[in-house]
Amino acid sequence: MSDSTETANEEESQRREVLIVGGGIAGLTAALFTARAGLDTLVYDGGESILRRNAHLENFPGFPAGVNPRLFADMLHAQVTRNGVDLVAGRVSELRHAEDGDGFVATAEDGDDVRADRVIAASWSNTDYLDPVDPEIRSAGSKQFLEDDEDGRTSVDGLYAAGRLAERYHQAVVAAGDGARTAITLVHDSDTPFYHDWVTPEGYFTDRGREVPPGCEEIDETERAARRAESRAAMREYFAEEHEQRQRTHPSLVDDEKGRLDGK
Repeated sequence: MSDSTETANEEESQRREVLIVGGGIAGLTAALFTARAGLDTLVYDGGESILRRNAHLENFPGFPAGVNPRLFADMLHAQVTRNGVDLVAGRVSELRHAEDGDGFVATAEDGDDVRADRVIAASWSNTDYLDPVDPEIRSAGSKQFLEDDEDGRTSVDGLYAAGRLAERYHQAVVAAGDGARTAITLVHDSDTPFYHDWVTPEGYFTDRGREVPPGCEEIDETERAARRAESRAAMREYFAEEHEQRQRTHPSLVDDEKGRLDGK
């Protein structure tokens, strides 16, 4: 393919402000924060998160008796789409710099291209698809990890890392927190106005003669009541019945490519 043809194809590709590779806890939490900051966000979800193999998620804050991990994953998917994130099922096979030097182009396994101003890599610990952009990588046996500055910035400008791929502790709550931290780093790097993502009672800022900061929102009692009611209704619906998805285990232990256990 000639350079001119490739550039023309890139120009025809869909353009996003943020592309996130990986639909696990780290990737989806990062997407939630970038989308709520007003950045157009697309997530490529390459398959079931390892979270779904967990028999019961015990140590995630806010669930005193734990929570079904497959239900938790479904709730997280619903939360990000509710806040404007676009989810695409599929894997990214290659990430490269755009020919014009403006951002990146990701090619999915189905051949589709996506241009993105910034990319968060939050996939499992294999970095082969990142080879064309040549980030600093640490290899540990069969696994590869992206080197970063602890806030998610890698050695490649505009490329960030979150979760397991950044060699964070392999815990659900750590993955969520790291996804949020990386996303907020990206938000600030994008020159998006200072972002709190904080909903306050009416008058919290304005009654003190202050403007509501970017990312914040003041709501009155009527709106507060409506949101509380919606929240209660949603949680009752989520927890009303046993989750229908069968329990997972490691695929090598059962005759099922997704590791599903019979009778569960």
